[in-house]
Amino acid sequence: MAGHQTYEEQKALVFRGLMILGAVTIVEVVVALFAKGHIIEGVSFKHGFGHYLYMLLMVGFSFFKAYFIIFFFMHMAYEVRGLMLSVLLPTTLLIWAIIAFFQEGSSWGARRELIKEKNEEVAKPASSGQPTGYLLPGTMKG
Repeated sequence: MAGHQTYEEQKALVFRGLMILGAVTIVEVVVALFAKGHIIEGVSFKHGFGHYLYMLLMVGFSFFKAYFIIFFFMHMAYEVRGLMLSVLLPTTLLIWAIIAFFQEGSSWGARRELIKEKNEEVAKPASSGQPTGYLLPGTMKG
């Protein structure tokens, strides 16, 4: 357990953790630069399988770093199972809420564009002499 370690052992664990996080971050940056075409000219993953692989790698690296920070730097690895779950459940709900907000924002943005198009639409005048709209039966004199 972490409480029974000497200061030097704890310091070594912290530096090892920082080295792991630094290495993962460097790999993450290299993958991002490669996927965007900055390392090899003309190679970029903007569409298709490469794009999905790139996004999956970035999300995976982010989850690993979040897990590592929460479990080792915030000492959740040494807590009882109930406390760990009480932290993880709200985090899962937060992730769900972020996804829901992005979905709602996307829908709202699409509707806003539709409204903008409708507002800019020019109405054409009706041809002269012809009634427009709905006429009740028997009201037309002719």
